[in-house]
Amino acid sequence: MISKKKAAEMIDVMEELFPDAHCELNFGNEFELVLAVLLSAQTTDKSVNKLTQTLFEKYKTPNDYLAVELEQLEQDLKTIGLYRSKAKNIQALCKMLLEDYKGVVPNEFEKLVKLPGVGRKTANVVLSVGFNVPRIAVDTHVDRISKRLGFAKGDDTVLDVEHKLMRLIPEERWSKSHHLMIFFGRYHCTAKNPKCETCPLFSSCKEGKRLLKKKI
Repeated sequence: MISKKKAAEMIDVMEELFPDAHCELNFGNEFELVLAVLLSAQTTDKSVNKLTQTLFEKYKTPNDYLAVELEQLEQDLKTIGLYRSKAKNIQALCKMLLEDYKGVVPNEFEKLVKLPGVGRKTANVVLSVGFNVPRIAVDTHVDRISKRLGFAKGDDTVLDVEHKLMRLIPEERWSKSHHLMIFFGRYHCTAKNPKCETCPLFSSCKEGKRLLKKKI
């Protein structure tokens, strides 16, 4: 695993590449943020934003989502993957918000992960983006970048990666680093055809060197 100094240098390089890295999901409040992140599972942010542009106009509150039949909500979500399970989770989440939290999204990790459809990654995103609590959410991009650049080992679990990043990166940089790694993975160090030839971190990337050797 790399040193804290090396980790900071890498994050600095990512920030030079993507100084405006941020959450690309559109939302107007913490409730919409929870739903947007839930909907983004195995779906692109672009697809979710296209959907929520109309969804968030049609449904404003937890009560609104519970006022329709499940089949209707499924139809509203049909343009994205896993829409049936997501519709079911949204209604169950709204029911729990009303019954246990007076319709307000909680700002505590332990309470967030109890909500249907909300896992560790979603809870961390909501805390970081919605409540400005320093967190690192490990999605597919963060996981891939962490392993390619030596923040974590190739066989580490998502939880292992999160804990290692938290040890390597100062807490005040957690939330920003999360977005930087996502942008770096989404627009530069992509899963397929990463831009190794022009990557400023290539010298530190064993995976990049291996990929280039395969091309030669």
